[in-house]
Amino acid sequence: MFIANPIYDVVFKYLLDDNKIAKLFVSEIIGEDVETLEYRPSEHRAQLNKGAGFTVYHVDFAATIKTKGGEHKKVIIEIQKAKFSSDIMRFRKYLGLQYMDENNYLNEPDKPYGKRKALPIISIYFLGFALKNIDSPVIAVKRKYYDVVTKKEIKAKDEFIESLTHDSFVIQIPYLKRKRRTDLEILLSIFDQTKKLYDKHILEVDESEFPEKYRPIIRRLQKAHEEKDVRDVMEAEDYYLRNLEDYERDAAEKERLIAEKENLIAEKENLITEKEKLIAEKEKALAEKEKALAENEKVLAENVKALTEKDRVLSEKDKVIIEKDKIIEEKEKLIAELMKKTEN
Repeated sequence: MFIANPIYDVVFKYLLDDNKIAKLFVSEIIGEDVETLEYRPSEHRAQLNKGAGFTVYHVDFAATIKTKGGEHKKVIIEIQKAKFSSDIMRFRKYLGLQYMDENNYLNEPDKPYGKRKALPIISIYFLGFALKNIDSPVIAVKRKYYDVVTKKEIKAKDEFIESLTHDSFVIQIPYLKRKRRTDLEILLSIFDQTKKLYDKHILEVDESEFPEKYRPIIRRLQKAHEEKDVRDVMEAEDYYLRNLEDYERDAAEKERLIAEKENLIAEKENLITEKEKLIAEKEKALAEKEKALAENEKVLAENVKALTEKDRVLSEKDKVIIEKDKIIEEKEKLIAELMKKTEN
């Protein structure tokens, strides 16, 4: 039997547009009975046209589920399907919108002051890529409370904690090609891409391998394969994704070139910093040298001044000696004249 490949958003949407099938599908994944399931008014359901669209398919349901303990509770079920690991930021964005959405509260008029209760959120992620460290096809992320001191699990639940945390289910499509161990793995084998034919829009499955309760799902996908509008949008998804992959490759190359340029700029800035450091050290050494020269010139000036003073003193001394010699000469002349007179 040929079925449309549900890895395509348009096929996945077509599948979930059938409410009975959507309830069955979600019930099997979360392991609890979904009694009512309806699209939320704020749903984000990707419509792909050539040259436009999203890589994430995102839809919200308001559901009433019956727990294994027999309790009925209302929840928000969020389903996201992504083809690329880079879509994680979109997951976070949509999840944030869920917590912010005023419609995700339940009015309780019988409570004092018309108290509103935040509806719990259950997230289901279909990944078209494999996680790095986990190879399980289906992963359940469920919360438990623990006393930090005693390390014991706390069985009671509290509205405050339930309103701020949520359970998640992660389905890795690349790992759905293994042996079918449970009914859930049999159901999810409709995503097994090893069943693709020459046309990747089509999978070939054996309906007899599926339990009777899953046959409506197989037939719904068979019907999708026969719908021309569905096939046309699948072609549009291919066109868009090829453009997106080209864009992401170009963006990655640009990021690589920018990173290289930034590294070169950083290296240049380091060289400039080193050069400025050497210049600063050189200027410091020159300033110290100039200071030493100034001090030497000061000492030299003081020495010159001292020598000049010494020369002046010596010059004065020479004058005194000349005067003294002149006086002695005159005295000797007088003595000679007196001696001559005495002889006469």
